[in-house]
Amino acid sequence: MERLVERLEKAVERLETVCEGSGRCGDGSSKGVAQYVQAFDALLAGPVAEYIKISKEVGGDVQKHAEMVHAGLMSERALLVMASQHQQPAESAFSGLLKPISEQIQVVQNLREKNRGSKLFNHLSAVSESIPALGWVAMAPKPGPYVKEMTDAAMFYTNRILKEYKDVDKKHVDWVKAYLSIWTELQAYIKEYHTTGLTWSKTGPVATEGAKSPSAAPAGAAPPPPGPPPPPAPAPSSSSTDDSASRSALFAQINRGEGITSGLRHVSDDMKTHKNPALKNQGGPVRSGPKPFTAPKPACNANPSSKTSPKAPPLLELEGKKWRVENQENATNLVISDTELKQVAYVFKCTNSTLQIKGKINSITLDNCKKLGLVFDDVVGIVEIINSRDVKVQVMGKVPTISINKTDGCHVYLSKNSLDCEIVSAKSSEMNVLIPTEGGDFTEFPVPEQFKTVWNGQKLITTVTEIAG
Repeated sequence: MERLVERLEKAVERLETVCEGSGRCGDGSSKGVAQYVQAFDALLAGPVAEYIKISKEVGGDVQKHAEMVHAGLMSERALLVMASQHQQPAESAFSGLLKPISEQIQVVQNLREKNRGSKLFNHLSAVSESIPALGWVAMAPKPGPYVKEMTDAAMFYTNRILKEYKDVDKKHVDWVKAYLSIWTELQAYIKEYHTTGLTWSKTGPVATEGAKSPSAAPAGAAPPPPGPPPPPAPAPSSSSTDDSASRSALFAQINRGEGITSGLRHVSDDMKTHKNPALKNQGGPVRSGPKPFTAPKPACNANPSSKTSPKAPPLLELEGKKWRVENQENATNLVISDTELKQVAYVFKCTNSTLQIKGKINSITLDNCKKLGLVFDDVVGIVEIINSRDVKVQVMGKVPTISINKTDGCHVYLSKNSLDCEIVSAKSSEMNVLIPTEGGDFTEFPVPEQFKTVWNGQKLITTVTEIAG
């Protein structure tokens, strides 16, 4: 792992040496640094530098992680420099240019997976969950919202850090603020310079992997040794090169703005049917010219087998420290019994099924499940219910937090030992919490869905709105 990081850092250093030191990049001509590269440098010198500084003060795994994040940002800067000097390449070539960033994202995430026992695991998780935001360069037409989505993925862990260190060590609170500010500033940067996708130069050669060589290594320098096969680049997948080319051509036409109407033919009053009724009685087509563009129905009809994707096989297995329960249908006897404290459970697309998890584990996530029943003993972290419908969750032991998000219909049965559980909900409906009674029955309490907010002169006051039936 360390050798791979060293190789990536050396490659980035060579790119910086040529692009900054000699004032040449890509096409070999002397040019100033593009405005959006300068703006990215300002981001590196501001929020990123502050994050690196505080990470060094925290030390340990957090410092190592910060160095890897910095290497990923420098790889991204090298791509921005290339984009400012080259025209946009084909998607196949662009995937190759994204490899350094993709590799560095994987390096950052691997460090977290290999250090699950770290005392700073929440720090590592916050970074690992949000680092895919570096892939915004491959996202179009909305790279900014993609970065926001990745940032939100880190919030669960950053909130944990704030809760743990708020009154203990302000340094960790400052670390959270510095790290999140990187992505906040990056969103503002994208909005200003790359609103609908990475901005490429209108002049210069077309960017290719080969075009990177002259600017990547000064004369006499040997290229870095090849690393392991990279993970897939975060670029959107396409079914074929022809589809990619036609989509690129379509976006190029759309991006012409008002100029797209320059080729249209003027229609005089004598050619309009509502002003010249005689035209309605004439046979044959009235208009001439090419047929209008239609939606890509022919492409779908040409390959009818692609309309319905094959159903994924059911899965219940332990992968590393994660129990994966996926695509189960009408399975009423699913049981996970051989559990450990460091393990997590991820339940995905299970329908009309029942799952029991015995023992104590770290966390449980239900994602895209329908009519699922979950029974578990103890969870030390959180139980998350996302994008699901008609689920029932029963706690036999203890759980500190249950999160319900984008879910319609959720019944939570608490045990006597879990009455202090915090239930956090958002964008959900038909939620009920059932509290055990002395007689062994349950009393049902609905979770509020409607709120009233008023301004009291100084701040907003929000209260639950109770509607009489």
